[in-house]
Amino acid sequence: MRRVLIPQNLQTLPPQLPKGEQHTITGQSMGTTWAVRYINTHQQSNDAVHALIQHELDLVVAQMSTWQEDSNLSVFNRADANTWHVLPASFFAVLDCALKVAAETNGAFDPTIGPLVNLWGFGPEGQRTSPPDTTEVKALHTYCGWQKIKLDSEGMRALQAGNVYVDFSGIAKGYSVDRIARALQNASIENYLIEVGGELYGAGIKPDGQPWWIALETSPDATSVTESVVALHGLAVATSGDYRRYFEHHGQHYAHTIDPRTGFPIDRASNALVSVTVLHAECMVADALATAFTVMGVDAALAYAKQKDIAALLIEHKADGFKEHFSPQLMAMME
Repeated sequence: MRRVLIPQNLQTLPPQLPKGEQHTITGQSMGTTWAVRYINTHQQSNDAVHALIQHELDLVVAQMSTWQEDSNLSVFNRADANTWHVLPASFFAVLDCALKVAAETNGAFDPTIGPLVNLWGFGPEGQRTSPPDTTEVKALHTYCGWQKIKLDSEGMRALQAGNVYVDFSGIAKGYSVDRIARALQNASIENYLIEVGGELYGAGIKPDGQPWWIALETSPDATSVTESVVALHGLAVATSGDYRRYFEHHGQHYAHTIDPRTGFPIDRASNALVSVTVLHAECMVADALATAFTVMGVDAALAYAKQKDIAALLIEHKADGFKEHFSPQLMAMME
């Protein structure tokens, strides 16, 4: 049995069905894989389209990777205290969005969580198989706090307050999807489905008139949950789950999603969310909110989603199995 979701605010449908073959291009970037399916209505070469996509991904890596020492982000993270830095446009846009989501979620999403991401073994400094000492966590936690970063929108500048280490792992993939979508549109490719590391965006339709149908990702353990499929027509999907990256130690599960307010990974005992999916017009926003909702927990996430008209699916692990929670905006897609 499947649950079918239809977006309430569809993009304008094309006046006629697209003509051309469906092509698929794949590659690797940001430590993950990417794939783009598109209808080749203008007989463009796959090599040219591949190069266009790779250019967008390379730009995001060059500006926002913590894994590259010469990226704009790494240079900012190493900068002296109390120094202002002019940022490239894309870097500034992502940082601006990240800080707005941080403010609106009371710090459940925080781009300055980088020192703790590294300490817990989920950053470029390498993996670990046991948790760090609590004193280490508390010491590095003092370096975090999205309020430490000040922006000068007119000058496209950001203030490095000192020892502030920004990490865009909860938003950069979504932003890369948005950039690819704009690049495809500018290249007169109007019917496509983009996927970067599990984050997606679809636009247009196929030659048979069907939209791009995708199944929403859930925890591999949640086999009892009804599969949900959604028509991606001018819509992005991002999912955060405690099963994606983690390590276990003495029976304790340590997920890659760290609560910026405590400095520790979300605890299954107090926050039983195993999967959060957000649907939004911008993949960057969906990506950040999926992370924030995972940290916030069921009640706070649903309250935020209702207030902001966000479509979200939350899957909670309870003693008797898994329970789905739907925001009102998502429930409207089922009607």
